[in-house]
Amino acid sequence: MQRYTHWQGLPQTARGASVAMGNFDGVHRGHQSVLAVARGWNHGAAPLGVVTFEPHPRDYFAPDAPPFRLMNPEARANRLEKLGVTRLFELPFNADLAGMEAEAFAAEVLAGGLGVAHVAVGADFRFGKGRTGGADTLIAFGARYGFEVTIAPLLQVEGLEVSSTAIRAALAEGRPGDAAEMLGHLHRIEGPVIHGEKRGRELGYPTANMSVAGLHLPRLGVYAVKVDVLTGPQAGSYMGAASLGVRPMFGDNAPNLETYLFDFSGDLYGQHLSVALVEYLRPELKFDGLPALLAQMAEDCAQARAILTA
Repeated sequence: MQRYTHWQGLPQTARGASVAMGNFDGVHRGHQSVLAVARGWNHGAAPLGVVTFEPHPRDYFAPDAPPFRLMNPEARANRLEKLGVTRLFELPFNADLAGMEAEAFAAEVLAGGLGVAHVAVGADFRFGKGRTGGADTLIAFGARYGFEVTIAPLLQVEGLEVSSTAIRAALAEGRPGDAAEMLGHLHRIEGPVIHGEKRGRELGYPTANMSVAGLHLPRLGVYAVKVDVLTGPQAGSYMGAASLGVRPMFGDNAPNLETYLFDFSGDLYGQHLSVALVEYLRPELKFDGLPALLAQMAEDCAQARAILTA
């Protein structure tokens, strides 16, 4: 997949794509339905692309709001590539783009900069300064500036509209299975393994520590997880148990994700992991001492293994 972080001066090979456009936070089933429209345009003859924004416009307009993103850029790019996207345009959402009128965006960015052949958007898509542009105006601008536009209807699953908001609620309530039903895939936290306090190693449960900064936090606690090691000599798929939380036994800590991989031995520092939340096991607890903690960890691992091998 070719990944572009600007829209000016792109090579000729970047032009002519059929793109789905939106924020694609979570790349849920609604987003996938827009992608399907883009993929099917002109009988699939055009390269499949995505036009999205980085940072998320909500981050730009409300930088002090609580973290809400379901995916960091790395996770979003990985998921889109799995869905067949070959051109990913991550437009820098800055003051210039935020202040650009809707027609100027269509003319200068979509037509002039990216040279798109076709754009697919959801029925509720808004764009341009003050969100003045919508699906109908995009159709008119496309006709004016030389690209086709298709509007994908909003998707519902069992009568409920699929949305990032509903997925965040499911995760916050410890319902990763319900979130996965709306996502069309397991919710994943991706990124590099960072150095922690190494307490897990001392306790006989070495963990891969990952930051969750900037992400919407699922319910804190312990999960059965599936893990893809994306880089390094031990790349592959594993099962495990993960603790998402602040580690209350050891003071006041920022939230992070600590994952224990079953049947694994090796050094993962600096490698990139993708950790999928399969099932919520229990809330985060503060134990009276290490023996009680170790007993609970053994029980957690046994329960997670049973779930993942069922």
